[in-house]
Amino acid sequence: MATEGGGKEMNEIKTQFTTREGLYKLLPHSEYSRPNRVPFNSQGSNPVRVSFVNLNDQSGNGDRLCFNVGRELYFYIYKGVRKAADLSKPIDKRIYKGTQPTCHDFNHLTATAESVSLLVGFSAGQVQLIDPIKKETSKLFNEERRGFTMLARLLWNSWLQVICPPLPKVLELQA
Repeated sequence: MATEGGGKEMNEIKTQFTTREGLYKLLPHSEYSRPNRVPFNSQGSNPVRVSFVNLNDQSGNGDRLCFNVGRELYFYIYKGVRKAADLSKPIDKRIYKGTQPTCHDFNHLTATAESVSLLVGFSAGQVQLIDPIKKETSKLFNEERRGFTMLARLLWNSWLQVICPPLPKVLELQA
């Protein structure tokens, strides 16, 4: 191999180099294909939540996962901890402009391979009902109201509710 005055080989393969614009480095596919990173904010971090649902389909890949990064919401097939999800092919991806998703939860009772209901809570207090499989938005709650606090947690209430009115007090007369 020919060398220049500095003793470095000309055919050396570089994995990173620096220019005046910044540092360039070779990334593995899993790092390169992940969703856009949100810049670090020193005043507070952007909340990231993950929700799972099992759709019980015949293909054996019934698990789905939903997570948010900043103003983006992603929906993927989850293949378990031993197989990485292909982050370059989401089932559904949504980018919100005015507010950011802070929490979400699936309706596990009505989830099927054709449809799944997902509630998404936002930083301005809105709640949106979406179906990431059909890629449709069903309803937006609290749209007209502003000034609500950020939703930190959102859960489907899947238990049957029994409302019992309070029993009337019976007064007895004592002689």
